Amino acid sequence: MLYLCVILSLYPLGGGSNKNNMDNTTKKESLKRLNYLIGHLQGVKKMLEKDRYCIDIIQQNLGVISALRKVNEQILKNHFETCVSQAIKFGSRKERERILKEIMDIFKRSEG
Repeated sequence: MLYLCVILSLYPLGGGSNKNNMDNTTKKESLKRLNYLIGHLQGVKKMLEKDRYCIDIIQQNLGVISALRKVNEQILKNHFETCVSQAIKFGSRKERERILKEIMDIFKRSEG
């Protein structure tokens, strides 16, 4: 269940087309970081199970959150370099508006 929360935070439901233009380097690096995060989350879970000090657990959670943000930054950078630039150069007005709305929605969600 914990892993599902991580994945859903990175890949929200809906929106976008079915094609993914992520370059292989970004994909490999993102997967590497996510695998590390899964291990980190397992460690945090064990800390909870072993009744570790609350502040220590929170500090570890903050590290996970920070690392997730970095993964999102990598993926967003790739998105700008591929999908967004292609939509601006070659897409219809409707496609450009759709992709810009997606970006605005992501920024709104990230403020919370």
